Amino acid sequence: MPPPPDAAPTRARIDPRPLAGAVAVATVGVLPVFLTGAMAVQMRADLGFGATALGSAVAVFFATGALTSAVAGRVSEALGPGTAMRVAAAGSVVAACVAALAPRYGVLVAALVLGGLANAVAQPAANLYIARAVAGDRLGLSLGVKQSAVPAATLLGGLAVPAVALTVGWRWAFAAAAAAGAVVAAAGPGRRLPAPTTGPAPSLRGPALRPLVVLSVGCGLGAAAAGSLAAFLVSGGVHAGLGEGPSGLLFAAGSATGLTVRLIAGARADVRGGRHLPVVAAMLALGAGGYLLLAAGAPALYVLGTPVAFGAGWAWPGLFHLAIVRNHIAAPAAATGITQTGVYVGGMAGPVLFGLVVETAGYGPAWLAAGVTSLAAALVVVAGRRLLVREVAARPAPAT
Repeated sequence: MPPPPDAAPTRARIDPRPLAGAVAVATVGVLPVFLTGAMAVQMRADLGFGATALGSAVAVFFATGALTSAVAGRVSEALGPGTAMRVAAAGSVVAACVAALAPRYGVLVAALVLGGLANAVAQPAANLYIARAVAGDRLGLSLGVKQSAVPAATLLGGLAVPAVALTVGWRWAFAAAAAAGAVVAAAGPGRRLPAPTTGPAPSLRGPALRPLVVLSVGCGLGAAAAGSLAAFLVSGGVHAGLGEGPSGLLFAAGSATGLTVRLIAGARADVRGGRHLPVVAAMLALGAGGYLLLAAGAPALYVLGTPVAFGAGWAWPGLFHLAIVRNHIAAPAAATGITQTGVYVGGMAGPVLFGLVVETAGYGPAWLAAGVTSLAAALVVVAGRRLLVREVAARPAPAT
């Protein structure tokens, strides 16, 4: 009888070298889009585009990822994790260089298309590398650290504004990102990793594909709510009466909370050993409560709701990837490439729809809609896990 999804791993020690490489690749993969968002004021003044064009440019990055993620996962499997990670880092270098030299808005959009392609390879390739290089009881923590690349890139983007954009100019921030990507590509993993020993890779079609598609929808809904949180928390805080400075500090505190919880959740997953997707669903449901506190509009409740929304509603990706990787250990990049499609679609659509609700009905209904979306994500994840349980039980060989 095959073990259920999220079955307990074997005990093993962690090697920090592959983890550092995976985190570095994942971080440089998302830097172009977060630098664009962080330095939007300076870039808009220089390149002459408005707020709608900014949103469209960011959406292009995620749309590119959504269209190519599933294919990128299979490409990563074919190339091998080390080669795929170096290709992704090199692609991020090209994207950052194009952005740094962009003479007009259209070239910036082209840079974000290139960045979206590179990131579509970077994420599943990093997952594959961790799955092959980090064994057993540290896999949860390792994926939690890797998923902390997103809030880390957000913080780097924020720091780039006073340190670079307001001193020597925004173009130098992209130049620094290109230099960092070049270092990552040059120092990328070179050692051979063992092939999976759990049997042939699944076809990821038919019964094997259905749970991944459902889970992709679930994480897409969660990403839509979380993307809205990242895009509108500060402006929503100003609207709630907190002021620009306190709202910015609240965003930083929320990001730090989310990063910390991702690490703690990964470490706890290694101890718990299983049932990761139910924990993901519980976090999404708890995050919905945080959005409801934001919807109340009172400053005190807004401050209280922010760490709940960040710490639960946006701290689940590491656990989610852990569940997918452990149940598709022979093809982790292909499997997470499929589910990552939902993340890109949600990251693209969520902030756009949230902004439309804000313009038509206000922040209260928009935060309420984000809470409902997060709760719906929890329900879909539960449904997807049920399908995964049946699919794992029907496999001719154990899933883990």
